Amino acid sequence: MAADPGAGRSAVPGNPYENAVEVRRSARRRRTVSAYRDGDRTVVLLPARMSAAEEQRWVGIMLDRLAAQEKRRRPSDEALALRARELSDRYLGGRAVPLSVRWVDNQNTRWGSCTPLDASIRLSSRLQGMPTYVVDYVLLHELAHLLVPGHGPRFWTLLAAYPRTERARGYLEGVAASGGPDLSDEDDDVDGLDGMADADDADDAEDDVDDEDAAAELNG
Repeated sequence: MAADPGAGRSAVPGNPYENAVEVRRSARRRRTVSAYRDGDRTVVLLPARMSAAEEQRWVGIMLDRLAAQEKRRRPSDEALALRARELSDRYLGGRAVPLSVRWVDNQNTRWGSCTPLDASIRLSSRLQGMPTYVVDYVLLHELAHLLVPGHGPRFWTLLAAYPRTERARGYLEGVAASGGPDLSDEDDDVDGLDGMADADDADDAEDDVDDEDAAAELNG
C-alpha cells in the first residue's frame, strides 16, 4: 500500500493520555474522525486539515466515546452466564450447559479456562471492553471444551459454526503480539483433565473502521 503523502502522526500535547494516544492525520480523510484501541494504545484518525486545537478537542471526544462503548461491553457475571447459554443454544444446539460462568482477575496467561468436571467457565477480566464478537468467541471456545476437552478436529468443527471465529482469533493474536495473553491451541485452558482423553487428539489483521470503532462525522 502506498504511503499517504498527507499523513502525519503526533502525540497530543498537554493531554494526560499523551503516551497512550497516537494521532494519525490523512489527506484522504476529509469529514470523519475515528478511533480504535491498538493494544494499550489508542489510535485517533483525523483529517490532515484539522488545527491543533481541533485535534485536542476531537481526541477528547473520541476517548470519551470509546470509554462509553467499552463500558457497555462489560457485562456482569449473570449477564455473561446468560450470554453463554444463548451462544450454546445458537451454535452448539444447547448441548454445552455450564453451571458457572464468571470473570476472574487472576488469568494473566490465557483468555479463558474451563473445568469440564464441574462445568465451570472462567473468562479473564482483560477481555472486558473488547468487541462483543471477541468475548463471544472466547465464551464459545470454552463452551466447546465442555463437549470436547482437546483441540482436535471435532473441537474446531464445533467452532466453525460461529461466523466470526477467524476474525476474533486475529484480534486476540494482535493483542497477544502487543503483550497480552496468548490464546493457544493447547490444552492449558482446560482444567481437571486427568483420566480424560479426546479421540481427536489421539489422531492427531489503518483507515479501515469497523462497527466496534468509535467514529464521528465533521460538520463543515
